[in-house]
Amino acid sequence: MTTSSVVRTPPLVSGSLPVLGHLVEFLRHPVELIERGARETDGVFRIHIPGKPTVVLLGAERSRFFFSETDKSLSIRTAYPFFVRMFDPAFYFFAEMDDYRRQREIVLPRFQGKQLEGYIQVMEAETAEFARRLGDSGEFDLTTELGPLVMRIAAHAFLGPDFGARLGRDFFEEFRRFSAGMDPVFPGWLPLPHLIRSRRARNRLRRTLGEMLAERRARPVDPPDFLQTLATARYSDGELVPDLILINLVLMLTWAGHETTTGHLAWAIVDLLRAPAELDRVHAEREREIGDGPLTLARINQLTHLDRCLHETERLHPVAHLLLRQAERSIELDGYHIPAGTVVLVAPSVTHRLADEHPDPDRFHPDRFAVERGRQARQERQRLIGFGGGAHRCLGVHFAYLEMKVILTRLFQRYRFELVAPAPRPVPGQHTKWPQSPCRLRYQRAEPHAVAS
Repeated sequence: MTTSSVVRTPPLVSGSLPVLGHLVEFLRHPVELIERGARETDGVFRIHIPGKPTVVLLGAERSRFFFSETDKSLSIRTAYPFFVRMFDPAFYFFAEMDDYRRQREIVLPRFQGKQLEGYIQVMEAETAEFARRLGDSGEFDLTTELGPLVMRIAAHAFLGPDFGARLGRDFFEEFRRFSAGMDPVFPGWLPLPHLIRSRRARNRLRRTLGEMLAERRARPVDPPDFLQTLATARYSDGELVPDLILINLVLMLTWAGHETTTGHLAWAIVDLLRAPAELDRVHAEREREIGDGPLTLARINQLTHLDRCLHETERLHPVAHLLLRQAERSIELDGYHIPAGTVVLVAPSVTHRLADEHPDPDRFHPDRFAVERGRQARQERQRLIGFGGGAHRCLGVHFAYLEMKVILTRLFQRYRFELVAPAPRPVPGQHTKWPQSPCRLRYQRAEPHAVAS
């Protein structure tokens, strides 16, 4: 980051209305608003949200500043009050840095190295059950069907195979009710129906997860799975991890994985179906590296073109399209003054399409990440912030990529797909950027070794 002796206020993007400012546009069309700011400024600008002074930072260098200053001059806790009420003020991102690190250390080893191998069987089993329910041909809506699949994989991996019976209700719908609490507009104390449903769903989920932890302590399973490891978890100093922290960790991993992976997976299918040459390469790679054999971590790691396709989807369609912090003290950045209390945001949805950082930015071009391109490919990958960055980068990112590779490998091996609606668009507003429903696929059982899409 460079600084300047001339310090000025970031410019205000055009279109601000009297009294309301940019509030209505930000709630309805935030990406379009920020794209206009990118065209009008050098990538640092204000948007007028009444009562919430807001500054947008665009570009890879400013994203690095954003993540490096998190927990220093930029706070997650004050930027996401709705997440605090969904979980707990002393939990994970919202805890003090030392507590956050202690909590992260509890689960991080479960998402590293060979630990990931143990999840492949779960991913395979749930994907096979999903295909069994689909049958040989038909149509389905992408997110309506993929959401429960992703949720079942996460719940099976983190809670064990009997999670559905223990919950006593539809697991996916319960988490959708819980997700309704992710409301950046209305304070949590308002007696609004969706906020009430979210709190009730959270309390039911917490109660069930607490009972499952207690049972694992009374009747341990061997070998220990994810839930068993959590049930007996201790911090590095030997202190037992409180149950509420353990319960919230499971809630967060299952919920966050569902929100991001469902959208990412759906967009990956859309991108590949709209780029048949790239899909043919995915098919050919699968035949070469997997054939009719079982999936293993080593074999999945050989699916390099599929990996590049998923990174290109992350670039074009980052599901977490805005990331927020709040300035805890005044900041000077690139000659601009950002006062304490300002909401500071980065926008992967716009930064990922800056032409000077990502040439031909609107094209689905997975080879931009090919190792043969050396330093350029590494820079392209390092500039991706769809899963966050710095110390707070999503700890489940490797699980998510593994899950998507397993699902895509098996579904594209089994079916030929066709987009019924050729031009899906993201959901409008502040929601997680899934493809907007209806986004329907037509499918037909593929002939063995078929590679045509």
